[in-house]
Amino acid sequence: MRNLTAKPDLDAYLRLNRAAAGEWQAAIRELLACDDVGLTLERPQTVAGSLSSLSVDRGVVCALDLAQDAEVHLCGLPGTLLVVPVSGQCDVLVNGDCRQPAFPMATITSTQSISVRACEHSRLILLNPEQWRSNVTPGQGALACMADRVNHFLLRSNFFQDYNDACDSAHILFEELDDIAREGGCEANEAPPELDRRLLRVIDKIRMEPAWEFDLQELANHSGVSERNLYYLMKRETGMTPYRFYQRCRLIRVRRRLVDCQCDVPHISWYAADEGFSHLGRFAALYREHFGELPSETVQWRRRLQAGEPALEPPARIAVS
Repeated sequence: MRNLTAKPDLDAYLRLNRAAAGEWQAAIRELLACDDVGLTLERPQTVAGSLSSLSVDRGVVCALDLAQDAEVHLCGLPGTLLVVPVSGQCDVLVNGDCRQPAFPMATITSTQSISVRACEHSRLILLNPEQWRSNVTPGQGALACMADRVNHFLLRSNFFQDYNDACDSAHILFEELDDIAREGGCEANEAPPELDRRLLRVIDKIRMEPAWEFDLQELANHSGVSERNLYYLMKRETGMTPYRFYQRCRLIRVRRRLVDCQCDVPHISWYAADEGFSHLGRFAALYREHFGELPSETVQWRRRLQAGEPALEPPARIAVS
């Protein structure tokens, strides 16, 4: 049986999609607060990849998806950087002369310059903690435990209830990583939950059929359980109801189109309507509830980056009325 999801990522917090080298480089510089960022691509004139990020008080979590073989060069980091390869091949060159595997995780201090080399279709997670109390390099056991925590976070990210839930989970992750690094290890973590195959069928249908309109009875028939059992089964195993997950998937598809938008005036209402959101005010409120920002702010983030302007500050938690 598959784990909670076959694709651990941060799609809900996509910032760049099919980005060129300069834009990708500028985003990494912005998110990691690192002035000296270089990027070497096998095919410099083509797409570098996509980038997602979640910023909280305790730090930044970035997901890099490479569209080609690449090397990211970083020097003058403001603090510790954690590099976690999720898929593909990756290694790290430290201070120009010591190449080492990045698996299961690499920890880089502010005094080191690094080059992270990864092959096409690799996915890397970069974590930039705001505070890092450990002053020792974690051993292999601790690194494996830390990487395990990161993967658990990514698996759960597919079912975050909203932006506040995402922030809480990221805060817990940074706290756990710091504790493990200082203590030199951790107790065995629970294995990622395995979803019932009936739920996997439901999740795949919602994700893979964007034109499908929500129908709980049809979902129940598709999964082979009653409507009531499907509702409680999904709520218990993912924390989300079937409709809430359906709604989140639609919002993520709108976000992807907003990130890709290169129009002078983004057609937010069109994109929302295409996903079944007929009331623009309600859509904007839902979007902000899930992603911590308004649809227009998603567009502005990339445009500010392209214009060489500072990106907007990370959004605050959403007040719950």
